[in-house]
Amino acid sequence: MKLVASYTSPYARKVRMVMAEKRIECEFVEDNIWSADPIAAQYNPLTKIPVLLLDDGTSLYDSRVIAEFLDGVTPVSRLIPESGRERALVKRWEALGDGLADAGVAVFLERKRAEAKQSEDWIARQRDKLESGIVTAARELADRKFCHGENLTLGDISLACSLAWLEFRLPEIRWRTAQPALAAWMERMETRPSFIETAPPK
Repeated sequence: MKLVASYTSPYARKVRMVMAEKRIECEFVEDNIWSADPIAAQYNPLTKIPVLLLDDGTSLYDSRVIAEFLDGVTPVSRLIPESGRERALVKRWEALGDGLADAGVAVFLERKRAEAKQSEDWIARQRDKLESGIVTAARELADRKFCHGENLTLGDISLACSLAWLEFRLPEIRWRTAQPALAAWMERMETRPSFIETAPPK
């Protein structure tokens, strides 16, 4: 298998953490979707990363699809419950984490436009989503060790990757100061080998 992705993408990091937790070997193919000829365009009609290329030539895209596929490749360290309410709750945590990344990326890209063309209303709307999402994550996590249940799930991975990306790209969002319990949870996540190994190059 090959993973076409960027080292800085929170969605790609989520997939890479899943691979690390499940001990799945995969070749990494670095891509820049803003280049003149992005590799992802060959395999994903939406020209988005990450894209997982299977050995039979099949391409899988969207980090949620890839993560779910990988979780079924091996029973090692299952990250998504099989079915029912437990599965839905873990997927909800994943959606919250991914949603934080979505809103953060929207702000980041808007600020890359010429200043005269930037929409402060759009940025403010995304910032509201970020604040609401962070407050919700902190409240529902409280002092628990994991987002759901007694073990690491895909929800934890998604949330951690998105919060780390926000610190990397939007450092003015000082969520650790505002939410100390969430910061304590993140500090525990940061000690996991899978989190350390997937950190973007400095």
